[in-house]
Amino acid sequence: MSNHKQRRGKADRGGLSAREPYEVALFAKKHGIATADAKRIINTHGSDRDSCDKAANRLK
Repeated sequence: MSNHKQRRGKADRGGLSAREPYEVALFAKKHGIATADAKRIINTHGSDRDSCDKAANRLK
């Protein structure tokens, strides 16, 4: 992922990063799970948003 917040192209929108606290918080809020669980899911499944979404739905 890009470190430049103004450069938001397709590559920057597609995935998640556990290193960015705001992305972890938004992912956790979206799925109604704890931020620790969200970070664990992102670390386990990588930056693939679809895979992380499915894992979060199974966690509910």
